[in-house]
Amino acid sequence: MNEADATIERAEELAERVLPDRTAKKRMAVIVNPYATTVSKRLRELIVHALESRYSVEAIETEKPDHATQLCREAATEGYDVVAVFGGDGTVNEAANGLAGSDTPLTMLPGGSANVFCRTVGIPGDAVDATEHLLHVADRFAPRRVDLGRLDDRYFTFSAGVGLDASVVERVDRHPRLKWRLGPWYYTYSAVTTFNRRYLVRPPRVRVSVAGRAIEGATVIVQNCDPYTFFGDRPVHVNEGCELDDGRLGITVLRRTGPLELPTVGARALSGQRSLVARHRNVESFPGVELCELESIDGRPLPVQVDGDYIGDRERLEVGVLAGGLGVVA
Repeated sequence: MNEADATIERAEELAERVLPDRTAKKRMAVIVNPYATTVSKRLRELIVHALESRYSVEAIETEKPDHATQLCREAATEGYDVVAVFGGDGTVNEAANGLAGSDTPLTMLPGGSANVFCRTVGIPGDAVDATEHLLHVADRFAPRRVDLGRLDDRYFTFSAGVGLDASVVERVDRHPRLKWRLGPWYYTYSAVTTFNRRYLVRPPRVRVSVAGRAIEGATVIVQNCDPYTFFGDRPVHVNEGCELDDGRLGITVLRRTGPLELPTVGARALSGQRSLVARHRNVESFPGVELCELESIDGRPLPVQVDGDYIGDRERLEVGVLAGGLGVVA
């Protein structure tokens, strides 16, 4: 039995043993990305059936990019008690942009390959386990407010990047089948090949104006929380001291991209120790940032990613934070 069949079997067992609840139910909109890595029609049906034992559920599939943002704005306007996103980090990001500043909280059912924000807030990384978790949450429904990072007018939940990590995401997004089959190993391969082809010789250069200083670098990572991402089950730490509810961001700048930078910084990020990357000789770290500006030094557009999704190239960006901008049920 493969992993997908095993998940379906566990979902069927869960759907069979949950019993209808006669108490008043919270209204839940379930936003489903049918193209997410681990989402299937059968799994969606079983999970929705299970959730209906404790919530009044309306399930809606996304049909195009940014559709989740539109659906979440409508859900907030219509007064839903909670929006559950069944998809990956990209769909969660779209949903967060639709719910930013509203009273309608977000929760998640992991359907992607990494599910970083889902795991960061304490929701299990398995869809069936997450469904059981949300059934228990119905008895102690207590949304909390967390911060959202911002690049110009685009919000992000856990991280954003300019430079190498955005170029890697762009490459990975062009090959969804390999992303699904190989997971973090394809990210590693893409990082190595992208670094060698685009960042060893004349890489894009960015000026970072932060905390009264202006420094130059080849890559900038902005974090709203820790970890930056996961490599399988292992958290990847880049900037220390990032909290979801402190009203500040962490900024990490890789100043140059020589042949030793990728292996040495990568090894430190995967070490499990939070402060190692910040102590690298070619890394500048800024915890506790509320506002900064990024600008291309030579006029070449800079690749940009938010929450693991490539969103295009920009010559100039303002980075900020919306304190308490999102409600979360976890």
